Amino acid sequence: MRAFKNYLIAGFLIWAPLIISVWVVVTLVAMFEELLPESLSAKALFGVDVPGMRFLIVLVVLLLTGALTANFIGQAILNRWERLLGRIPLVRSIYNSVKQVGDTVLAPNGEAFRQAVLVEFPRQGAWTIAFVTGAPSGETKQHLQADYVNVYVPTTPNPTSGYFLMVPRSDIVELKMSVDAALKHIVSMGVVAPPPSIPQE
Repeated sequence: MRAFKNYLIAGFLIWAPLIISVWVVVTLVAMFEELLPESLSAKALFGVDVPGMRFLIVLVVLLLTGALTANFIGQAILNRWERLLGRIPLVRSIYNSVKQVGDTVLAPNGEAFRQAVLVEFPRQGAWTIAFVTGAPSGETKQHLQADYVNVYVPTTPNPTSGYFLMVPRSDIVELKMSVDAALKHIVSMGVVAPPPSIPQE
């Protein structure tokens, strides 16, 4: 009976990540395909239904958009488009917020989510993994006399929700593990241990 239980758990651990990964990919493909009209479907264009055809079209559109906005003319068009959206009250607030977060998180030279650290949370003596997202600025910086950093403390097992904290730099412990390893450790609720750090010579 114990062997049966062990085999069952082993089989589950092998198939569960694969099934979840396939489900996520299929869901994303279906979502992207819904963004395009039926006239751009493979059946409408070629008379044959090709799964994922509209997803490939969306991918090509994204790549072309990125390539066009990488030059001076594309930037000028993009700036005009953003000024147009800035005149629409509700759209302006949502667009600017999403764009600012995206620019901050995805910026190659930005600090957001580039470093995993240990912080004491939710009380002194209890530690958790957090991610550095930058440094306080503006009015908050004026009220903070010491050297502070912005950190994001994700929840488990869903790291997309969490807590934003401003803590003294002296109160954080920098980790050598990668952000990916830290996320796996958080999502698995500590079951998946991060790889051991390699001592520097």
